[in-house]
Amino acid sequence: MFSDDMRLIAREMVAPGKGILAADESTGTMEKRLHAVGLDSTEEVRRQYRELIVSTPGLGESISGVILFDETVRQESSAGVPLRKVAEENGILPGIKVDKGAKPLAGSDGEKITEGLDGLRDRLTEYAGMGMKFTKWRAVLDIGNGHPSDYAIHVNAHALARYAALSQEAGLVPMVEPEVLMDGDHSLEDAETATTRTLREVFEQLAKQGVELESMVLKPNMVVAGKECPRQPETEQVAEATVRTLRRTVPSAVPGIAFLSGGQGDEEATVNLNAINQLGPLPWQVTFSFGRGLLAPTLQEWVGRAENVDSAQRVLAHRARLNGAARQGRYDAELEHV
Repeated sequence: MFSDDMRLIAREMVAPGKGILAADESTGTMEKRLHAVGLDSTEEVRRQYRELIVSTPGLGESISGVILFDETVRQESSAGVPLRKVAEENGILPGIKVDKGAKPLAGSDGEKITEGLDGLRDRLTEYAGMGMKFTKWRAVLDIGNGHPSDYAIHVNAHALARYAALSQEAGLVPMVEPEVLMDGDHSLEDAETATTRTLREVFEQLAKQGVELESMVLKPNMVVAGKECPRQPETEQVAEATVRTLRRTVPSAVPGIAFLSGGQGDEEATVNLNAINQLGPLPWQVTFSFGRGLLAPTLQEWVGRAENVDSAQRVLAHRARLNGAARQGRYDAELEHV
């Protein structure tokens, strides 16, 4: 079942100096982002925005792959070229979000379970036929009031592993995303404990379900204190806690770890990524898979105006280069203004 092609794609996704762009916002999330800059969320506006992203000149120098939403992989550029092909022609591997979102977990005290396993095999077959190279599934766990419970961790880890096994069956590299949320007032120590528990269960489930580690990419949260925590850690503390957690839980067979930004500020996520990579050598490639951290400045620059496309693309390419540098431990704040 496993192929050299999947192993090669997984390594390409975490190639030195490159990261993965998360442009897979659901229609509802995209509506909020567009409304925030004064735009209506029509299909045409969303198409224009995502064409701007995947066609950004030189983006493939810092971005190895882009996670797309189902709507996007069925859309075409203004020149009639499928957007997934525009990405490939720009040197970027096309991937697809395949989960159906987090819903209330039955029998829990307000925790979530990600849905989407029903019919997934058929959807994966379709996506593989459309030329997708990898997939993504996100699970969310919160901290506080006894959360995350062993129950929530287990069922979400089981679903992640089922998804990953089905993706590999279809010849697609799974991005496994267990996100421990930074919402709340929990401490760095609480985040480290919760993330450690989560990742241990995820890899236990992946092993039980026969997922080949060499043909996957892990997309976890960095270990950070809650947004409302009165004692925010220093960058070095975040890096040390994150690396300590990963060393204790992630097998070295995994080719790469691509962090989500998880609500961190644009520069904050970049600085933390840089500090993590400066603690090397690490047994995996350690990179980024940012969405808002890369795209928020781009959207604010574009605001739906054709005359702003070039400048918005320059903003995106610049932030991608900064994170490409951080992914090698070479970021410097002065680069923000270059």
